Amino acid sequence: MNTNKIFYILVGLIAIVIFITIILVLRGMGGSSGQPVNLEFWGVFDDSEAFTGAIRGYQQSQQSQKSSVKIFYRRFSYEDYERSLIDALAAGTGPDIFMVGNAWLPKHGDKLKPLPAQIKGLKAPLFTLSSFKDQFVEVAYNDLVSGGQIYALPLYADTLALYYNKDMFNSAGITRPPTDWEEFNDDIGLLTKLDSAGNIVQSGAAMGTAKNINRSTDILMALMLQSGVKMTDSDNASATFANAVSGLTVGETALKYYTDFANPRVSTYAWNDSRHYSIDAFAQGEVAMMFNYAHQASILKAKAPRLNFGVAPMPQISSSDIKNYANYWAVGVSNASKQSDDAWKFIAYLASREGATAYLNASQRPAARRDLIDLQRTDIDLGLFAVQALTAKSWYQIDQVTIEGIFADMIDNVNFG
Repeated sequence: MNTNKIFYILVGLIAIVIFITIILVLRGMGGSSGQPVNLEFWGVFDDSEAFTGAIRGYQQSQQSQKSSVKIFYRRFSYEDYERSLIDALAAGTGPDIFMVGNAWLPKHGDKLKPLPAQIKGLKAPLFTLSSFKDQFVEVAYNDLVSGGQIYALPLYADTLALYYNKDMFNSAGITRPPTDWEEFNDDIGLLTKLDSAGNIVQSGAAMGTAKNINRSTDILMALMLQSGVKMTDSDNASATFANAVSGLTVGETALKYYTDFANPRVSTYAWNDSRHYSIDAFAQGEVAMMFNYAHQASILKAKAPRLNFGVAPMPQISSSDIKNYANYWAVGVSNASKQSDDAWKFIAYLASREGATAYLNASQRPAARRDLIDLQRTDIDLGLFAVQALTAKSWYQIDQVTIEGIFADMIDNVNFG
């Protein structure tokens, strides 16, 4: 073989190596561009249809980057979700993305990958602490940001509100729902009906017990927060909701107020543990008022299409210091995901104005984004809840399920000794 031929072969091989190297570098600079990406997404409550529009919008946005993205959503029942998630993550078979309860961070923060300061292939960060504060309601920052890191993004923010039976209010001569707890007490007296033996015939409100009231512990926590109860110490190391303040145990005062509605010796007696489950009782016209979240409206309409009910803001202790109780789910990325950058890009789109609009229109939930609250403000079904999200509060719970059990036991201990 002559020298010229060897030279041309070597030049050709070098050119091929350089070409392959350039391609690999360009792909690396573009993240997953050009590579098929499959993301597994686990959630609770929402059907896959709630995310169809947002997923389609994200996939279209990625086409310009020549990136193929598929998101596989799997819905779990609330009862099975947390345990299934923990087991799967421990076994290395968990999802890339999963729904996170707003009080989950203290217990499950170690399972989440915080938002990186920089995503490969992007010139600007998806969110900063400042942009998070500007775009989402305040409670989301308190729940989902820790140690200067963003662990999850909210898609919506729900709060407790007052559901009331309009026909019962009209019959009792009550012209509007109560705005504070004094008015609430007065209305209880007009709406509750007892027979000659003292048995409840019609309940003014589903209040006072634990097991037959949906979200009873949330209602009690809302009362405590409105009362100014300090739920934990400054380091969030221990619970302080039963501690005395100025000689009064503020937490116990809120607990007594709540349980008095199930005390036949008190003027606000309206409920007991023999009543039907609160949602069923309200749907059947057995109780005039109950507290619940936005999603309950559609359930009631399906359960009792002829029920004439309204929804009003949560009564307050002080009109100058409004506090509404938050309960919602956010979206985070598993710290075990091998595609965490792609997962974060997707959920950032989900929480964007465009993605969140598609999700909220499909799921009919109140917005967590401030700009979308402005759009929902006049919505007949969601407007009240959207506005309440601006004054939503929560508190640091080491283990939400355990704490809910403690609060339920507190209620039962007062009622049954």
